Amino acid sequence: MRKITLSNGKTVEVECLSCAITGGLIEIDGGVLVETEYFHAHQDVAYPIEGLVILASKRHIKCLDELNEEEKIDYINLLSKIRKAQREVLGIEHVYYFYNEDTTHHFHTWMVPRYEWMNAFGRSVEAVRPVLLHARNELNNDENVKKVIEGIDALKKELNVC
Repeated sequence: MRKITLSNGKTVEVECLSCAITGGLIEIDGGVLVETEYFHAHQDVAYPIEGLVILASKRHIKCLDELNEEEKIDYINLLSKIRKAQREVLGIEHVYYFYNEDTTHHFHTWMVPRYEWMNAFGRSVEAVRPVLLHARNELNNDENVKKVIEGIDALKKELNVC
């Protein structure tokens, strides 16, 4: 079991954070953005940045090449749909995408938006970690969290239109 501190200050103890989130064992701020048979998308639980989306496999796998054909199609379609919503609803012009195979939990992609305030940390991939830490340590306030929740609600509305 691992202890994980969420951006809202709550500490949870889980074997696999993604399994706990996609399985509904952990209630995340704002809830599920969009869900398919194979994937679950939600606001990142550790960093309060509006539009920072995690797209996680429901199946416990670690690598992209472990996705079956249906999952591959669902993954790219959902990733594209989320990206379009980020641009159209939140005005996000640039996104960093990350996925790593040495994670302590399973396959997921981070969709980290790029905002003007982040320029103070640089404009390369090396700037992302300081941005995330800044968000966790300095933006975890009522005003910003409200903005993040509003962003979640706007994305949910857009992503769940039939």
